[in-house]
Amino acid sequence: MTLADLLVSTALLGITCGATLVLLEQGQQAWAVGAARVEAQQSGRAALTWLAAELRAAGQGGAPPLVPAFSTVEPSRVVLHVDRNHDGAIAGAGETITWRLAGDVLRRDAGGGAQPVTNAVRALTLAYFTAAGQPTTDPRAVRRITITLVTRADHARFHGTRDLGTTLTTDVHVRNR
Repeated sequence: MTLADLLVSTALLGITCGATLVLLEQGQQAWAVGAARVEAQQSGRAALTWLAAELRAAGQGGAPPLVPAFSTVEPSRVVLHVDRNHDGAIAGAGETITWRLAGDVLRRDAGGGAQPVTNAVRALTLAYFTAAGQPTTDPRAVRRITITLVTRADHARFHGTRDLGTTLTTDVHVRNR
C-alpha cells in the first residue's frame, strides 16, 4: 500500500461521509417540516371543532322567551350565551363564553379569564349570516356563521420552505334559533 493509495481511500471516505451527513440533515429537516405542518393542522382542527360546537349550542336552554344566542358578533370575536342550568337567565359560570383572537393566540373565556386554545393562529375570520343568507352584524339575526381559521407552523422556520400553515373553514348553523 502506497501513500497515494492511502490518500485516495481517505478522500473517498471523506466524500462518502460528507454525502451521508448531507442526506441525514435533509431527512431530518423534511421530518421537522412535516411534523410542524401536522401540528399546525391538528391544533387548528381541534380549536375549530370546539368553537363550532359551542356556536351550534348558542342560545340553548331556558324556557321561552329564549335566551339570546349572541351579544357580540365581530370579525375576530364572538360572545355567545348558553343557559347551562336551564334557569332562564344567563348568570351562572360558563354561560357567557367569549372566543377571540389576541395576537396570534386563539383564546376562550368562560368566566375564568381568557385561556389559550391554540397558538400560532395567523387569522380568525367569523362571517355572520341571517336565515335568508344575508350578511349581518345584528347578534339577534345570526343563524349561520362561517369560520375561517388560518394557522402557521409554530416551531419550524426553515430557509426556502413554503408556508407551513393551514387554512380551515367551516359553516355552523345555530341550532337554537
